[in-house]
Amino acid sequence: MKRLFFVAMALAACSCSGEKSANPLFNEFDAPFGIAPFSEITIEDYREGLLKGMEEQKAEVEAIIANPEAPTFENTVVALDQCGELLRKVRGTFGPLSSSNSTDEMRALEKELSPLFSAHSDDINLNPDLFARVKAVYEQREELELTAEEQKVLENQYKRFVRSGAELNEEEKTRLRELNTQLSMLQLNFSQNLLHETNNTFVVVESVEELAGLPEGNIAAAAKMAEEQGQPGKWMFNMQRPSCNPVLQYCSNRALREKVYNAYYNRGNVDNEYDNKAISAEIVKLRLEKAKLMGYENYAQMALEERMAKTPEAVYNLLDEVWGPAVKKAQEELNDIRAEIKKEGHSFEPAGWDYMYYLDKAKQAKFAVDEQEIRAYLEINNVMQGIFHVAGQLYGLTFKEITAEVPSYEPTAKAYEVLDKDGTTLAIFYSDNFPRASKRAGAWCTSFRGQSYEGEERIIPIVVNCCNMTAPTGDGPALQSIDNVETLFHEFGHALHSFMRDVRYNSAAGVERDFVELPSQINEHWAFEPEVLKVYAKHYETGEVIPMELVEKIVESSKYGQGFATVEYLAASLSDMDLHVLTEIPENLNVMEFEAEKLAARGIPSQILPRYRMTNFSHTMGGGYTAGYYSYMWAEVLDADAFDAFAETGDIYNQEVADKFRRFVLTPGGIDDGMVMYKNFRGREPKIDALLRNRGL
Repeated sequence: MKRLFFVAMALAACSCSGEKSANPLFNEFDAPFGIAPFSEITIEDYREGLLKGMEEQKAEVEAIIANPEAPTFENTVVALDQCGELLRKVRGTFGPLSSSNSTDEMRALEKELSPLFSAHSDDINLNPDLFARVKAVYEQREELELTAEEQKVLENQYKRFVRSGAELNEEEKTRLRELNTQLSMLQLNFSQNLLHETNNTFVVVESVEELAGLPEGNIAAAAKMAEEQGQPGKWMFNMQRPSCNPVLQYCSNRALREKVYNAYYNRGNVDNEYDNKAISAEIVKLRLEKAKLMGYENYAQMALEERMAKTPEAVYNLLDEVWGPAVKKAQEELNDIRAEIKKEGHSFEPAGWDYMYYLDKAKQAKFAVDEQEIRAYLEINNVMQGIFHVAGQLYGLTFKEITAEVPSYEPTAKAYEVLDKDGTTLAIFYSDNFPRASKRAGAWCTSFRGQSYEGEERIIPIVVNCCNMTAPTGDGPALQSIDNVETLFHEFGHALHSFMRDVRYNSAAGVERDFVELPSQINEHWAFEPEVLKVYAKHYETGEVIPMELVEKIVESSKYGQGFATVEYLAASLSDMDLHVLTEIPENLNVMEFEAEKLAARGIPSQILPRYRMTNFSHTMGGGYTAGYYSYMWAEVLDADAFDAFAETGDIYNQEVADKFRRFVLTPGGIDDGMVMYKNFRGREPKIDALLRNRGL
């Protein structure tokens, strides 16, 4: 691909003297595979790099506008796609660390630069001269001999300008800039508040007797946390799931379960300096104003326009179709829970903090399956080998650990060179699995560098999976729950998508938000297939492969608890949608009361709360999945139907199906629309039957 000389000149400005800069970000990274020298980069380097990156991109944009030649695909669309390389490089290094290795200085820098980033983005997207050049090329698109990818790049760029407000008048543009700046800062404040509340909300226990039923490994971890917090001789739990979930599932102390449950679900809702209620309400208000400014009735309508779902009605149709069967199944589970409570001689009505504990007992009673027994076979290093094995069987990939050979940003993260079936390097993969105070909650896939091209050379991506799995304690191994194993397989599915993407333009890399979960969720299907368990599920002490009898119990019991799991997920998805389909914001909106009223009207069992409540719902309030949390369910229709393509052949490693999935789903990036990619793979549109069957609904 030909690069315009003015773009190349601008990018070379930092190092044209041939001498190395004192700022490592301005030099070519000379570590193996071009990985950043993490330990050498200071917070001032990041500040300088981010500011310089914006400055360079501004100059590159001005050069595109000043070009005296008539607008062409090459001198306008390609030039715009390629510009901002330094900024991408610096943000690609800083961004992943700000969510996994955050410090006070990094959070302060994020707040300092947030309005500058917002203004910088608006300066590009609202520039009338730049838009005029892009529009001129777009209007000749029928006459241009463009490849499918080039057509998509042109379409995406034109739509980005329009959806960013390029056609508004100057007064409207001024207000849009204000809204974008305010929303950017509010979303950042929300996320930083949640990070603090997750890692610094503690439940303290004075006596080990209060921890009856809790596994020894979790007791040891709680004692270690208390010691680290200056309270030796006590036990502490924070609101990271590996810390608090075992209390809710195994601890017989009902009062302690209640404390942990309330602390977890009320993060951001305790009227302290980190409270997120007012922030959430203001975010919703400003999003609606932005949507109306852009000509939409509500924010969801604007957000969904470029997704597979297209309309709020389509989203509600899917969620409502599953809601009824899910609530019915949850009521059946509640009856099982009541029976377990009665067995213990109690007569109380189950509350939210009883659900996981007694559902686990009911599961044991029905299927004679003990998750603690299963955990002994789910040591995290073995699980990762199982994940790699599946990738090898499906796609011919191999993984070579290179942790000692490349720069490290975190001592517990492992690095791998990913080799394709022909032996060439496909990607670099960092696996970062354990919680720490500097890491936000949850699990996600990110990258230090996305896949790209330099001429005809494919630049390999550097991909990171960040998770919060159960960590080893003392000499004890890192034994995982079934949910954790599914999460590891899930995030690795995102990684596979990043490894295999092969596009030439930045503007063609992304897929629709409600398609992006297909590669991750289909990968979960292999986690507990008997053929796969035989490979990785080995007892941490004896090395014994998991007995077939236990495998059968896992398979038989896999659908149990899906009523609860589905209702809590749907509740969060519906709450997200309900707020963002509002056409008027109630005066003094309290997002928690709004959420509760809406869900009560739908008949949600009182024992179930949304998976995330609005004050700790980073997917929507932090941005990214705004009016989009439904995407996991939307993609589950796809992934369940797609896995059937393997199952129908009788071979879960079927090479023909795997090759088609790689070619039509994992490789194209966003060159095709999601439904086009799916139909290219499956030969038809997906059916919902497999989803309902898999969830036992």
